Amino acid sequence: MARIFSGIQPSGQLHIGNYLGALRNWVREQNDDALYCVVDLHALTEDVDPAEVRRGSLELAVGLLAVGLDPEVCTIFVQSHVPEHARLSWLLECTVTYGELTRMTQFKDKSKRGDVVRGGLLTYPVLMAADIFLYNTEVVPVGDDQRQHMELTRVLAERFNNRFGETFVVPEAMVPTFAARVMDLQDPTRKMSKSELSPQGTVNMYDDADTVARKVRRAVTDTDGEVRWDREGKPGVANLLEILAALGDEDPKAVAERYETYGALKDDVAGALIEALAPIRARRDELLEDPAVVRALLARGADRAGEMASVTYARAAAAMGLLAP
Repeated sequence: MARIFSGIQPSGQLHIGNYLGALRNWVREQNDDALYCVVDLHALTEDVDPAEVRRGSLELAVGLLAVGLDPEVCTIFVQSHVPEHARLSWLLECTVTYGELTRMTQFKDKSKRGDVVRGGLLTYPVLMAADIFLYNTEVVPVGDDQRQHMELTRVLAERFNNRFGETFVVPEAMVPTFAARVMDLQDPTRKMSKSELSPQGTVNMYDDADTVARKVRRAVTDTDGEVRWDREGKPGVANLLEILAALGDEDPKAVAERYETYGALKDDVAGALIEALAPIRARRDELLEDPAVVRALLARGADRAGEMASVTYARAAAAMGLLAP
């Protein structure tokens, strides 16, 4: 089977966009060659509270286990527990150009929002590339907002291999066909986000049944009353259809044919979400009762990942001419 690597930042609460766009697929694809990472180093590109980073990293690891990732099947670890991530990132920073980094859409968008632009925000895609290269990754499950970063990752792999000899596997991106981007229920033109302050537009993975039902019932639709899948013309309705379609592994256009009213659609979306999230919330509560077990699983995962990462880093360092210790 193909080697898979993917990661998620420990910032904010996990929501249904994370679950439907990534985590559920991770569970389905997990195998001995799959690695899933809490990318805490990436979280440092923002103005962070150290206590929140620590708490969030552990809670995210709990969430990965709660959705069904099995440490006996795949490798689950924290990025900063494997130092080769930062070490390889520096080597790659010495091959990427400033122009390539400033053309990244996410950097341009985020740099416009605040007064302070950290160097880590600029080099974020390089660390992402290092994450991927360290494990000879062949397939990277990503959201469609990461396509540009994956294109740069492939460029960096090919450039390095051409300049220093065959060192890295050139990875392929894998983007889900539907529900790759679950949108905010109150602003369906904007992606649902862990970091956005939109409590009524975001269904968190651990919301109770009443909260889920209330948020879905209040989801923005439109005034024409026709249930059909039209991402551009009817973004609110399309978002609800895509959520329900993803939960049932269906096509949203086919789902739309079953409904004549928005109320019935919302009722079924809420019911399907409540059913899907209930066991995740229960498993999470169990894991939080003994966080030492979770820490031990993460340590074991870091050991396993570190064995692979050290080999790749040593190969890259030697290729660039660094003296072996």
